[in-house]
Amino acid sequence: MRGIDHLVIDVPDLDAGRAFYERIGFTMTPRGQHPFGTGNSLAQLHGGFLEVLSVTEPDNVPEAAPGHFSFGAFNRDFLVRRPGGGMSMFVLRTDNADTDRAAWSMAGLTTYAPFGFERLAKQPDGGEVTMGFSLAFATDVRMPDAAWFSCQHRHAPEYFYKPDYQRHANTARHIAAVGLVAEDPWSLADFFEGLLGVAAIGRGDDGLEVALEEAVLRVISPEALDARFDGQTPPADPASPHLFGYAVAVEDLDAARRCLVGAEVPYRDTGDRVWIAPEDGFGTLIGFVATP
Repeated sequence: MRGIDHLVIDVPDLDAGRAFYERIGFTMTPRGQHPFGTGNSLAQLHGGFLEVLSVTEPDNVPEAAPGHFSFGAFNRDFLVRRPGGGMSMFVLRTDNADTDRAAWSMAGLTTYAPFGFERLAKQPDGGEVTMGFSLAFATDVRMPDAAWFSCQHRHAPEYFYKPDYQRHANTARHIAAVGLVAEDPWSLADFFEGLLGVAAIGRGDDGLEVALEEAVLRVISPEALDARFDGQTPPADPASPHLFGYAVAVEDLDAARRCLVGAEVPYRDTGDRVWIAPEDGFGTLIGFVATP
């Protein structure tokens, strides 16, 4: 069973997005800069992370070319289509990005040339270390506003994950659920079977469900989204399938509530979960649920 490495959450302004995530109880890493025009700040969890990202050096964004995916251009164009921000990418954990690319190609998914990069990352003590990553991308023309990739970390885990960055005032532990809205959820089952390499598709109460380590990916219709989230409508055109939000498992749901109250961020509460609507969360529905 595959695990989530991280989620890419686009915001129009990195400093504003980073400050918002700190206000709602996440400990954010210092700003990082990619060599392809995007900058980020991370909320490191236990076994995964949230990547808050924006285009910070537009002149350094390379354009896409046939067979070559451009991370920077995809997120730049995403923010043009969705200027308020939103979740743009879903990332799987992997030990070998090349193996994933070959498997996805054999499954008939649209894949791209190998891609790797390095960047400097500031440590809690103020020092810097070099991080290396190898990525394998897959896309589907039916989901122009969502990209999928696996991320192979080419560095020692202790250089990336730091206990100081994994302690959060909202007591966040791990990603528990990710949601994608589509008019016909089951029409996308073939893509997810190819992406995961197994028929890990289940029929949930209101759509398609993909089982992952510690998490579930739910693909639901706009009507089911409204019902599940108390009349919350999708943040953009539901005719284009897109990642609408995620939930983080927390150790203490009351602590998460206190963070939201202290930040004066509007939220909804059903007792067993609380969530921030997309219009209040940079285009992304942000949920908190108690750990089992």
